[in-house]
Amino acid sequence: MPGIDKLPIEETLEDSPQTRSLLGVFEEDATAISNYMNQLYQAMHRIYDAQNELSAATHLTSKLLKEYEKQRFPLGGDDEVMSSTLQQFSKVIDELSSCHAVLSTQLADAMMFPITQFKERDLKEILTLKEVFQIASNDHDAAINRYSRLSKKRENDKVKYEVTEDVYTSRKKQHQTMMHYFCALNTLQYKKKIALLEPLLGYMQAQISFFKMGSENLNEQLEEFLTNIGTSVQNVRREMDSDIETMQQTIEDLEVASDPLYVPDPDPTKFPVHRNLTRKAGYLNARNKTGLVSSTWDRQFYFTQGGNLMSQARGDVAGGLAMDIDNCSVMAVDCEDRRYCFQITSFDGKKSSILQAESKKDHEEWICTINNISKQIYLSENPEEIAARVNQSALEAVTPSPSFQQRHESLRPAGQSRPSTARTSSSGSLGSESTNLAALSLDSLVAPDTPIQFDIISPVCEDQSGQAKTPGQGGRRTNPFGESGGGSKSETEDSILHQLFIVRFLGSMEVKSDDNPDIVYETMRQILAARAIHNIFRMTESHLLVTCDCLKLIDPQTQVTRLMFPLPSVVLYATHQENKRLFGFVLRTSGGKSESNLSSICYIFESNNEGEKICDSVGLAKQIALHAELVRIQDT
Repeated sequence: MPGIDKLPIEETLEDSPQTRSLLGVFEEDATAISNYMNQLYQAMHRIYDAQNELSAATHLTSKLLKEYEKQRFPLGGDDEVMSSTLQQFSKVIDELSSCHAVLSTQLADAMMFPITQFKERDLKEILTLKEVFQIASNDHDAAINRYSRLSKKRENDKVKYEVTEDVYTSRKKQHQTMMHYFCALNTLQYKKKIALLEPLLGYMQAQISFFKMGSENLNEQLEEFLTNIGTSVQNVRREMDSDIETMQQTIEDLEVASDPLYVPDPDPTKFPVHRNLTRKAGYLNARNKTGLVSSTWDRQFYFTQGGNLMSQARGDVAGGLAMDIDNCSVMAVDCEDRRYCFQITSFDGKKSSILQAESKKDHEEWICTINNISKQIYLSENPEEIAARVNQSALEAVTPSPSFQQRHESLRPAGQSRPSTARTSSSGSLGSESTNLAALSLDSLVAPDTPIQFDIISPVCEDQSGQAKTPGQGGRRTNPFGESGGGSKSETEDSILHQLFIVRFLGSMEVKSDDNPDIVYETMRQILAARAIHNIFRMTESHLLVTCDCLKLIDPQTQVTRLMFPLPSVVLYATHQENKRLFGFVLRTSGGKSESNLSSICYIFESNNEGEKICDSVGLAKQIALHAELVRIQDT
């Protein structure tokens, strides 16, 4: 090729400085070619590796698209249109994968092979000849140096012959090596152009072949399919944009509306308590005892499901039963280290749980909801409507007061005991009047605007008008089992009947009559309704001691007698037919010194499913007392 400088091979024997200088230029050019071709080789190898990776990735994509119909997605995994579309895509991509595999083979043959041959064969040949030439040149210089040191005075033919032969051999080797080296350097100028152009030509031809195969595969039918898919994608994108806009607007509205709800304890005047709920869900803290006096609190999600209270920890798939709240009792309790706590006790009293709400509103709503569920209102068709009607009717029927306006007046046994005492069970629930009650006027049972006492205000231990202290009536500690700590025994301690029950005082109110058990049922209804309406959930727990002389309410911790009811004054007692934990009795008291001024007070209690047993115990006590009185009369 014209214009290419060459090393003069005919001047290799002379080995002049000019020739060596020109050789240095060619060697520098060979080094530059080697560096450049190494970089170009790496770039082309990246193309080849990328093509191999693209071919493998395309094949894997086609395989995954074929397996789409076998996947089971939780949301929308059964879309037949999407499955068929992806199957068609899989076929096309599989064909493209075959084209990519052919392209990879062509790149290996037409692009990578020529440049690899130039790099591994031609450039390495130059380096090898350079090393051999350098060794031959050094050997020639050493032989000439020894030949130049031969002595003139005494000539040793043997030494002279050896040195001369050494010069001949080294010069011949250098000359031959130099000529081959010059030839390789001159040829490198041609091979450089070939090594640059041939891989590029192979690359372009492979790409053209690939595009031709792709053009044959992408026919008009496929173009129409791709156009339809593009239109579908645009429709989905527009639908997504519209949905995103709607969700963004919803987020903005919720942020504005929910801002007051971020406060853990919102203002109850702005967010009123819903008392008619029969379903509720939310996070509560549950107390778990870890020792005699130590406990821990675990935060869990609680929700009501029918008559059950369910709990679910974060991350659990489903909730588990925490407690059966049908016919349960619920009340607010005080915890030393927590606010807004309430206690749920099962219908049989064997299981209880203390929970903590986040706010006062949640605290009251949970108590009201569980109280409504306990009455089994949720079993009706419109539970919230019925709960609202029950609460509204109760609100109209009573005007509760947290305590009596005056303390109890002196309790004194009535002059005459009734010939018979009613002890029965109600046939209806507290949410509706019984058959007998429906025939009676409510005013004939309970006077309108009668105040309700929800707490035991003081023990019966003071001297009051019309009655002196009776033995055992003072505020001293009482042994509920009749054992005496002193030398003298009271009438109560002499009693042959001593039965102790755990009860919780719900309330008491004055009634207009004491001859019908419906009085007890109506009092139960009004007291429970008033408690629910006015959020009075606290109940005082006591020990009820039944003897042949009296009924005593005893403080379970201090053993101090809170109230004592003479047995002859208990003229009526009854338990609820459905909710066996509720029972009550009517006490006839004297309103002054005259026995004609009598009043009747109905006391309502909750027990641990022992209402009938307590009423049976009271009936037994009255029978024993009556029998003892008859024996005393006969003896006299």
